[in-house]
Amino acid sequence: MNTLPIISIVIPMYNVEKYIKKCIESVLAQTYKNFEVICVDDACTDNTVNILRRFSDPRIKLITQRNRGLSGARNTGIMASKGIYVALLDADDFWSKEKLGHHINHLNSQPLVGVSYCPSLFVNEQGKTMGIGQFPKLKNITAKDVFCRNPVGNGSAPVIRKSLLNDMTFEATDPHNPSVIRRCVFDEELRQSEDIELWIRIAMQGKWHFQGIRNPLTYYRVNDSGLSANLTKQYASWCLAMKKNLEGNVHFFKRYLPLARAYQLRYLARRAIRSGDSWQAIKLVHRALLTQPKIIIEEPARTISTYVCAIISLLPSALYKTIEKKAMGLVQQQSHS
Repeated sequence: MNTLPIISIVIPMYNVEKYIKKCIESVLAQTYKNFEVICVDDACTDNTVNILRRFSDPRIKLITQRNRGLSGARNTGIMASKGIYVALLDADDFWSKEKLGHHINHLNSQPLVGVSYCPSLFVNEQGKTMGIGQFPKLKNITAKDVFCRNPVGNGSAPVIRKSLLNDMTFEATDPHNPSVIRRCVFDEELRQSEDIELWIRIAMQGKWHFQGIRNPLTYYRVNDSGLSANLTKQYASWCLAMKKNLEGNVHFFKRYLPLARAYQLRYLARRAIRSGDSWQAIKLVHRALLTQPKIIIEEPARTISTYVCAIISLLPSALYKTIEKKAMGLVQQQSHS
């Protein structure tokens, strides 16, 4: 009897003792059962691994490595995976119990779809839903959509064909040991925007399709402590991810890079709002509009609401959050219409 799993779930772990129990419980509760769980200990120094070992399910496998960052941990998990599909799950996020079943059905019925994803609901530090989320475009995804808007949304939303990941695998020198060559899917030079770099690489190849399913099945934890200070680094990582895909796609980049940059700056403005840095948010919105005013034509509701939220975030926190929740609800209604 074939005992190989149909799907491999790759969970990178670095000091996530507050979240790993909820994450693993959401995996073990899945209605679809034929999976393996590859947990990669990326040199945790807290109680994460001890909490993980309390679970006795034989489908859970633990790999320990020196610290390589998110890309390196994902690569280690992917290379160890045995499933025909690979699901990515960050350890501070969790899933609806129907997630794997929906994605398996989707991929089985759509042989050209390489990346299946879904909308995500935001949860706070305590794991409570916040009434907002990511509701991206789901069908007829073009290279422009991937380049400018990242419809996948976050690293816990996609389920990917292993054959696609094999297509995207490349060899790179291990930065910790130059005599060792590592097989990589995610670029380990990137500590942020590593998923965006991969999605663009897939889109530029043109072999596989991106497609989403309508159900919001991923719970994405929003942790904004100290976030504003990292916005500059995040933008620099995004620019490096773009640069890595420039060769061979110069005409495409020349046409769409200003638009992609404007959307990224708008996204960072929203992150600045959530971190409480209102003036930084306002500056980023202005910079986005100056970079490519077309964003207000392509997505008027989201662009205007971001600008308005940046301004009203100067108000007291409780009042701002009430207004933001209502505004996001209106934007999400429009995205479904």
